[in-house]
Amino acid sequence: MSSVKTIKPLDGFSDVPDADVVSRATAIQTKMTGNSNFPNPPVDLAALKAAIDSFSALIAEALDGGKKVVAEKNRQRETVIRMLRLLARYVEVACKADVAVFETSGFEAASTTKTTSDPLSEKIRKIEHGANSGSLAVWVKALRKAFSYELRYGPSANGAPPTAWTTLTVTGVKGPVVLSGLTPGFTYAFQARALLKEGFTDWSDSVTFMCT
Repeated sequence: MSSVKTIKPLDGFSDVPDADVVSRATAIQTKMTGNSNFPNPPVDLAALKAAIDSFSALIAEALDGGKKVVAEKNRQRETVIRMLRLLARYVEVACKADVAVFETSGFEAASTTKTTSDPLSEKIRKIEHGANSGSLAVWVKALRKAFSYELRYGPSANGAPPTAWTTLTVTGVKGPVVLSGLTPGFTYAFQARALLKEGFTDWSDSVTFMCT
């Protein structure tokens, strides 16, 4: 007896630009409002629209780089994303693996093809959210003949390099470096380098990731 494959909505928004979050959220809110295929959404769609409008307004206000407004914008972004993730789980179940029904939700379907993810930079393999709020897990990419590594990170506002870095020595790269005590809603920049016989390599290109 073959099992029915579910259709998983694409709900990974962590690395999506603010404007794209607004665009995707608006499409979902519009298509799900009054949609008979999804009569009992777990999120009030009028409340979602209000949250999107608030987030959009804060994006414009945050262009001047004020820390208070940027932090408020980031918090509102997470509010919208949480609503979308709740709706995604509902749509996944309620569509009953019917592609035509699923497509009326406004969500995009996640790819079912398994791929090997490319490293984020030449010395950072991947970054994921930690088990608790304010924590991140960072995997440093192994380099042949390296004695050890250094990982540095700092808050990055609107894509600008950190004004101050925190640097950690990394002796093993099989598992992640778990960082805690970070500020939820802030975007952090990460760089890594390796210690070889002749000295340290250059720092890798910066990789940014938002903490939640």
